[in-house]
Amino acid sequence: MKKQLLSIPGFLLATAIFASRVHAGDAAVAQPEEIHKTAAAFIAAFEKGDAKTVASFWTADGDYIDQSGRALKGRKAIEDDFTEFFAANKGMKVRLDVGSVQLPTPDIAIEDGVSSVTMPDGSPPSRARYTNILVKQDGHWLLQSVREAPYVPRNNYQHLRALEWAIGEWVDNGPNGQVAHVTFDWTPDLNFIISNRAVAVKDMFLDNGTQRIGWDPAAKLLHSWTFETDGGFGEGTWTQDGDKWTIKASSVLQSGDQVISTNVVTRVDADTITWQAKDVTVNGKAIPDTAVITMKRVK
Repeated sequence: MKKQLLSIPGFLLATAIFASRVHAGDAAVAQPEEIHKTAAAFIAAFEKGDAKTVASFWTADGDYIDQSGRALKGRKAIEDDFTEFFAANKGMKVRLDVGSVQLPTPDIAIEDGVSSVTMPDGSPPSRARYTNILVKQDGHWLLQSVREAPYVPRNNYQHLRALEWAIGEWVDNGPNGQVAHVTFDWTPDLNFIISNRAVAVKDMFLDNGTQRIGWDPAAKLLHSWTFETDGGFGEGTWTQDGDKWTIKASSVLQSGDQVISTNVVTRVDADTITWQAKDVTVNGKAIPDTAVITMKRVK
């Protein structure tokens, strides 16, 4: 069965251990010089298309299972597979992003990470997640087992999922025929929630803007960035207390005025939310809190 490009990175993973730091319990120790030299030799052999040398980085009975479940067992099978592959694919470059390397014993290493192979035609790199088990034999580190899994980019869904109930469209029928619309949608990568809002009277938009809500990994909280169509902008930090969200916000209006406020969003039930701006100041001068606005989900 011919190897597909997506399965190639699994064979490159012996090199990742060399560029990382090994964690033995809570202690971190530098890699031995021998491993760095082995890494350079492995990369050179792969990029030259030397199947026999590449296969020599496995133990005699080493194995490899790719993303599709295809399995190779032993150096001979690995060499034959590489021979066929290198004949059809030349000029490849390698990149390895190591997630972790652990040494459960002095002679065994377990490595996890993401590998990429780039073809000379400039096409997007082939990427895969991997887990390697390496063993030290006669003073040399060799691959005993390689396991691949499809590469899925990491996202911040776990941090944003507390706001998943808001996904959808919400509306408030205000006075004088004004209708406020707000929508919340996931970005395709699940790293942000994008909110679009508008106030309209008889289908004429009076005000609109967008907001992007994401996870701040430094502050360990949700953060939002707001942009108005007239050029105003702002940002806020979000904290949760049960069904109530408090957003500490600061904004710069198109006029140059600076607004500080505490916005309180409360989930009343699955189809009802309220919003109110409190403790509002404009250029440091306090103004009254806004009225509580109730919005209903559009079904």
